[in-house]
Amino acid sequence: MNAAPLRVGMVGVGNISRQYLEQFPSLPDLRLTAVADLDTARAATVADEQGVHALGVDELLQSDEVDVVLNLTVPAAHAEVALRALAAGKHVYGEKPLALSTAEASPVLAAAQTGGLRVGSAPDTVLGTGVQTARAALDEGRIGTPVAAAVSWSAPGHELWHPAPGFYYQPGGGPLLDMGPYYLTSLVTFFGSVVRVSGSTTRSTRERTVATGPNAGQVLPVDVDTHVVAILEHEGGVVSTLTVSFEVWATEAPLFEVHGTAGSLSVADPNRFSDPTRIATPADRTFRELPVLAGFPDAGRGVGLADMARAIASGESHRASGDLAFHVLDVMESIVTAGRTHGVVEVVSRASRPAAVPLA
Repeated sequence: MNAAPLRVGMVGVGNISRQYLEQFPSLPDLRLTAVADLDTARAATVADEQGVHALGVDELLQSDEVDVVLNLTVPAAHAEVALRALAAGKHVYGEKPLALSTAEASPVLAAAQTGGLRVGSAPDTVLGTGVQTARAALDEGRIGTPVAAAVSWSAPGHELWHPAPGFYYQPGGGPLLDMGPYYLTSLVTFFGSVVRVSGSTTRSTRERTVATGPNAGQVLPVDVDTHVVAILEHEGGVVSTLTVSFEVWATEAPLFEVHGTAGSLSVADPNRFSDPTRIATPADRTFRELPVLAGFPDAGRGVGLADMARAIASGESHRASGDLAFHVLDVMESIVTAGRTHGVVEVVSRASRPAAVPLA
């Protein structure tokens, strides 16, 4: 007999919430029961659309109809909302990053452990068929022993499309903390924990101006580095390079590749769930699309929370875990430190590779 769906209270109904709301009907392990937002009118509109309650944040955290808080607030509020939810006896699943720093994130994991509660965190895109097919190919030895990986993600800046992009240029944002989790989570999923990093970071003097929506023309202050390059050493010996940038107008650099002793992978974009992964072998050295080998088919945002709901019911570990998100945050923090000190930084935390997702 299946367990009852986990009742979800969503805090924050901004831009990203729509992707979760669209996916909920296909996730029988979850049931949305309440929403809250500082903009009460916006919360009321979403609640009417979804047929659920619009509550104040405190009301939602204390509600007997909420088992887990889906934390979709801005990064600066992630830790505060998570701690308040845990104190109220609720599990927590949040958008990335887990917090602004490991110092903020540590009490969240400690509170969950003390209370016997779960913490989960995006990105769950890595549980889709794209990245999981790449992992299956690696685990099956299809490119021999992995040696190196290279990621290069870039854009001119989110102010060109987002109607309220200011937080992307404040602590908790920037290309590293905004986009880095997708690629770093994939790298840890493939190769295990990162043990040391080196790198360099910088920012331009380019004025950032909102291009769309009611804030069009607003000039944004920039308080984060906007171009980051890092070298990562994994515990198993694989060396990865990572470039993430809000400074690139156009590029032909490959997005994500893994190279082994018997072939190479062109990895699906971890910012999406089901892009194809391609493989090239020594026989012809031409990338050819792999069939889907693993992962949750037709996945969307929320699949990591659904996986956590099933794990709570079974007592097993969930894949998009707080421990994994903490390690990724630690790696990003270490990259920033390495960039500022021009040194090599040892990464203290470790995270287990999450269980692979068999093809459903």
